[in-house]
Amino acid sequence: MMETKRQFLVGVRSWITLCSTLLLFFGQCALAQIRYSVPEEVKDGTVVGNVAKDLGLDIASLGERRFRISETKDVIFAVNADNGALYVHGRIDREQLCQGSGTCLMELKVLVENPLEVHYVVVEITDVNDHAPIFPQRNETIEIAEQSLPGKRFQLHPARDPDAGINSIRTYTLSANEHFDVNVRESDLSKTPFLVLKKPLDREQSKAHHLLLTAVDGGKPRRSGTLNVTVIVLDSNDNRPVFTQEVYEISLPENVEIGTVVIALTATDADDGINGEIEYSLRESLIQGVKNVFKIDKISGEITMKASVNFEETDQYELDVEASDKGTPPLTGECRVVIKIIDVNDNSPEIDMTSLSNTVSEDSKPGTVISLISVTDKDSGVNGKIIAHITNNVPFELKPSYKENTYSVVTKDFLDREEVSNYDITIKATDCGEPPLSTTKTLSIQILDVNDNSPQFEQSPLYFYIVENNVSGTSLFCVTASDKDKNENADISYSIARTGQEKDVALFLNVNAENGQITALKSFDFETLKSFQFQVVASDSGTPSLSSNVTVHVFILDQNDNAPVILYPVSSNGSAEGVEEIPRNVNAGHLVTKVRAYDADIGYNGWLLFSLQQVTDHSLFGLDRYTGQIRTLRSLTETDEAEHKLVILVKDNGNVSLSATATVLVKVVEPREAFAASDVKSSTKDSEDTNVTFYLMITLASVSALFIISIIVLIAMQCSKSSTDYTSKYLQDTNYDGTLCHSIQYRSGDKRYMLVGPRMSVGSTIVPGSQANTLVLPDRRRPSEEVRQQHNNSFFEILQLLYIMDDSSCRLILK
Repeated sequence: MMETKRQFLVGVRSWITLCSTLLLFFGQCALAQIRYSVPEEVKDGTVVGNVAKDLGLDIASLGERRFRISETKDVIFAVNADNGALYVHGRIDREQLCQGSGTCLMELKVLVENPLEVHYVVVEITDVNDHAPIFPQRNETIEIAEQSLPGKRFQLHPARDPDAGINSIRTYTLSANEHFDVNVRESDLSKTPFLVLKKPLDREQSKAHHLLLTAVDGGKPRRSGTLNVTVIVLDSNDNRPVFTQEVYEISLPENVEIGTVVIALTATDADDGINGEIEYSLRESLIQGVKNVFKIDKISGEITMKASVNFEETDQYELDVEASDKGTPPLTGECRVVIKIIDVNDNSPEIDMTSLSNTVSEDSKPGTVISLISVTDKDSGVNGKIIAHITNNVPFELKPSYKENTYSVVTKDFLDREEVSNYDITIKATDCGEPPLSTTKTLSIQILDVNDNSPQFEQSPLYFYIVENNVSGTSLFCVTASDKDKNENADISYSIARTGQEKDVALFLNVNAENGQITALKSFDFETLKSFQFQVVASDSGTPSLSSNVTVHVFILDQNDNAPVILYPVSSNGSAEGVEEIPRNVNAGHLVTKVRAYDADIGYNGWLLFSLQQVTDHSLFGLDRYTGQIRTLRSLTETDEAEHKLVILVKDNGNVSLSATATVLVKVVEPREAFAASDVKSSTKDSEDTNVTFYLMITLASVSALFIISIIVLIAMQCSKSSTDYTSKYLQDTNYDGTLCHSIQYRSGDKRYMLVGPRMSVGSTIVPGSQANTLVLPDRRRPSEEVRQQHNNSFFEILQLLYIMDDSSCRLILK
């Protein structure tokens, strides 16, 4: 016995070594079964064996690996996570756990995690002699005719012993007497005692015999039970009923209906009259369960179904049937009916699911174990064969284990929480019976998020327009990014990318890390900075952190924050005052002088208008409101004063108009003095104008040639397409520094445009009637329109150059 156990342990350790090697290659292994034995009725806490030691597990890591037994309905065993021992945890009653005399085995599922391992431990419950044989009744009376011949047998009530094997009933003994002996008929399920007549009876000597039948088991110490047998001696009827055969064997499907005739028994009696009339009955010694299932008609001998049968509970029934005549005393014949139950497919498969966790990370590789399942079917044979599979379309599959009807639920594809955040895995188990029965069970899995998505801006790049002279410290605009991840992986913080350069505009900006609000740390001036760009970085809080950036283009819009500046006249002390002399004999329309002014703003904010704020004689002088030219309105007379003071108001066209004033003193002199003064001025300017005139001639010739070419190209483009579409945009760079005294108007399609400014940027126009500061920039989305606009721009540059050269021009109308 010890040698056999030693060989068994060596085999188990060899299997553990093999599975450990396989674990390195396949990631998981379920070890072979380990078998222990323990007698019933041992004390609670009795150690059965050291599972961890026999499996080769590290005892120190059992607690961390959650060393445990998978829970079942009746847990009578437990494991100690400290030392790996398997011990008894409850009362063990073999007769309650396993009925019959066969081997009583209990299969336990031992689990450890990290990595996951499943071990099956089989514990054999050995029987102890804890039950004595018991007869169904303490007394039994038998009537025997005195003419009975020696050797005749009379069946007695058999005793029952729940113990199995050697502890069950071994033999029957009969108290000492001269007429009877005991004989035992053995079968697979029981031992039936028979009282055997060994000497003829004499009713006149003794009407009754009192015997003691003892049933003895084979345990140590032996246990026994007794039955008081009373034999009453009768006269006459000396033939007993006889069945056609001693044992009947039939098969019966478990789904047979109640009331169905199982078998019709027939017995014959050689006696005549009342001694030959037979009645059938089931022996009283049958267990109650059998009598509840079957019944027999006492006249016809038909055995019928009284209740339904279940193959999974009992696969065979043995019925002891008696046939008794009506003689005095009645004689009986016995037979045994063995009914074997045939299994039908009446049980659906059962799915037992051991879920390790209901969550799985979305970065799990294919093949990751999610859950363990086992399927069982109470039916047998082909009805108990099971096929399991996943019915819905999910990235999971069933991987069979080495043990039949055991599977692992593993991932078969990569997961993406942003596409599907949870799965309901429907597992279907179907048996191979006819018709097949199936069971479904759903396993819900939540996908855990990992930081695999970087923040994204809705648009890239971003464009924003702000008005100059913003208040330092106030919010300018807001940038927003989104992240498909969740929780901390979607928690976005914003920052500004610094270039490290000294003139980096981003140094004067700040961003709120939580909401992306951009704040300026200084006020911007359109006249010094028209536009700038910087980058905003959006980073999430995942590990590792992911980020993305966007380029932000900021355009500064002009405000009317610059007053006009008088360029002429300017006195020696810097004030806007000047003195002009005119001859008294000038005619109407004589140019006295021209007031020149400059406004740093653009558009309507820089469009200057001139007006006479104060004049000595309104009938004598007039002022052109666009050019600032002062001319005589009539000829001077002798009565006109010799000196006139003109105060000219120069103001822009902003929403809140800004202005400046210039003072011109006009002195009326006699013609000779005027000519003399004119000669002096001319002589001082001759040397200065000589070079200027030469350069002017060259410039005028070049501009004229370009002008003619541009006109030709413009006409050709206009012929190819009658109209041009424009989209409104704010100009990034528009500068001019001359007096805004010219107005250029032209038509394109059904729109009318006005050029405002002698040195306005290329392509910039103002739509009359629109809001101030609104410029129109041609749409450059189509190549043909882009070429046409380039020619238009060249044309306007030429016009601007002509206006600068010729201050006497006032306006040009293009139609």
